Amino acid sequence: MFNTSTIFPEAKGGYLQFVDWKQHAEWLDHGFVLRETNDWPDIRRVAILRQMHSDIVVRVDDQKGFSGEGDAMITDKRGVYLTVRTADCVPILIADPVRRAVAAVHAGWRGAAAEIAVKTVRRMQQEYGCNIADLEVLIGPGIGKCCYEVGPEVAARFARWFPLYDGITEKVRMDVAEASRRQLADIGVHKLHGGVFCAACDRYRFHSVRRDGSRAGRNLSCIALKSEPVSEDELHRAWAAALEYGR
Repeated sequence: MFNTSTIFPEAKGGYLQFVDWKQHAEWLDHGFVLRETNDWPDIRRVAILRQMHSDIVVRVDDQKGFSGEGDAMITDKRGVYLTVRTADCVPILIADPVRRAVAAVHAGWRGAAAEIAVKTVRRMQQEYGCNIADLEVLIGPGIGKCCYEVGPEVAARFARWFPLYDGITEKVRMDVAEASRRQLADIGVHKLHGGVFCAACDRYRFHSVRRDGSRAGRNLSCIALKSEPVSEDELHRAWAAALEYGR
């Protein structure tokens, strides 16, 4: 078994980053927040959605805080930290180093069955002219096949990518990360990384509903195009949006 700490070393703030994306550090920031992380990302820069286990992709421009309803976000604006919340579902981060556009995807089994990762890529092509060959995809910590059992009605939704599930009548182990990986590979995305963590197994670093039930917190996964420090006006607007979302 390989050492994941060499691939996802902890950054100074106590969150995980993908070592191969250090080559993009001048313009790209990203990370997977750990249970003990308390100072990253900067709340003043975060954009979040009301997640619904859908296939809805939202374009985020300069707004921060609550940015609508859906389960994936895209942007080409600097200083906006696209953030998805998971606690077994799979987070997927996408970066285009040529067009300088990014995306964050929340893929539960419903979203994965609806190919939300593929639809996010298609939306990036539509909005920003992204070339599939340029895209780099990072799959973060979600529940692994080792801990995720589903019924035959769910498995049947994935028979296109897992032929053994066709006509199955028993419960099976489901790998949502691998399903998303295969979907993206099918449309020509080949720079696919991650998918090495099981949030349910790693109780010391990640939250998991399957493991902890209603007591579970949420894992944050973030990606952004870097910008200059946030102004005081931006700070006030971000807090106002956060307070409005919390009502």
